[in-house]
Amino acid sequence: MSTFHETAIAAAIAGKLPFGFPVIPTPSTDPGAVGEAIAVTFTGTPGARLAIQVIDPAQLEDGSKKADLADRLHPIFEAASIVLGPGALGSGETVAATEVFAAPGTQVFDLVDSTGAIAARASVRIDGDRTGSGSTGPQRINRIAGVEMELVVEIGRTRMPVRDVLALEPGNVVELDRAAGSPADIKLNGRLIGHGTVVVADGDFAIRVERILDGAESV
Repeated sequence: MSTFHETAIAAAIAGKLPFGFPVIPTPSTDPGAVGEAIAVTFTGTPGARLAIQVIDPAQLEDGSKKADLADRLHPIFEAASIVLGPGALGSGETVAATEVFAAPGTQVFDLVDSTGAIAARASVRIDGDRTGSGSTGPQRINRIAGVEMELVVEIGRTRMPVRDVLALEPGNVVELDRAAGSPADIKLNGRLIGHGTVVVADGDFAIRVERILDGAESV
């Protein structure tokens, strides 16, 4: 099971969490955590250990504020586990966040809102057979084909002192670290997956994909 599948599971969790605002899964650079999380075990081929930590459960708009958090999150785990194929999903249990987020082989995602604030965190650890059969893989992916993931095209970037940022005014030109005509980076949920050329299509900016990086699914 590649990192792409783990990202798809995180995207399913982000898409199903009942916040009143969208959240985007971003690979976390800080696998540590404090507090508690809700974790479940999925028994199948492959198996998995999934966990969700909601920073402020009061933000969940599921109409069940008095219910146990594990019960409230169970439908989200069910939706996320679809990508794994047939199997059995265990009941949610409250665990120390470090127990699941820092476990070996675990990938941690920050679920961030439009301001970049972390609304929740999710962890995915795939166990057992990581390849699966060639016939079932596409079928599993098709089950979550409707889950939206963030695709970003980056033409360049730069670093500036705070004083220079605060001094920016309309009409100022900020130089980027890329020459004119260079290919743009195509990123899926923060991961570089390819390069392309910025074009105009029907009056809107678009990207013509020129190259998909080898091994993009497992970056």
